[in-house]
Amino acid sequence: MKSILIIGTGHFGSHLCMNLSKLNNEIMIVDKCEEQLEDLLPYVTSAKIGDCANAKVLESLGVSNFDICVVCIGDSFQDSLEITSQLKDLGAKRVVSKANRDLYAKFLLRNGADKVIFPDRDIAEKLAVQLSSDSILDYFNLTDGYSICEISPLKEWIGKTILEVNFRTKYHLSIIGVKVDDQTKIMPNADYVFQNGENLIVIGRQEDINKIIRNKNKSAWR
Repeated sequence: MKSILIIGTGHFGSHLCMNLSKLNNEIMIVDKCEEQLEDLLPYVTSAKIGDCANAKVLESLGVSNFDICVVCIGDSFQDSLEITSQLKDLGAKRVVSKANRDLYAKFLLRNGADKVIFPDRDIAEKLAVQLSSDSILDYFNLTDGYSICEISPLKEWIGKTILEVNFRTKYHLSIIGVKVDDQTKIMPNADYVFQNGENLIVIGRQEDINKIIRNKNKSAWR
């Protein structure tokens, strides 16, 4: 469990708040609009009406007491930048800021953000991967071009072992789990036989995952 301060309760901030609450985190939300706070009261430890672009408001929050401060303001980059900078000046341990442009991200990182997130772009990227092939069931982007992806096995793998398919050498990916119904087998051995109805959790370079997507799409059109 972590203590998290969320500044800005628009569409993204609200969903972030509700999901963090499900994971039993202690959350404080701040927004200058009282109406946006009301629906989130059941999910938070505390809420405050205020404009965090005002330095006195930020000072009153005790930001150094939170494990993470998340700046979710989307309507004013100037406010987001100033708040991010002030949070660090006030002793915030970790600052995560929202951006919608690469240029904005550079300024945020230079002015105190420990991490910058691109919600719209990240969702669009994940959805594009999933929609590109029926074999892609879930997808999580890591860093430097690497991803974790949940895929269904190709037809030519069924009935063969991981070793017979020569999976790692041929596809340059590693299988870290096999999901059957609600159960997951972690790190299957090389003699594991691929079966219908199962899903594979693989990790590797996104370009190698894309090759499997293209192979699946070609098979579907044959």
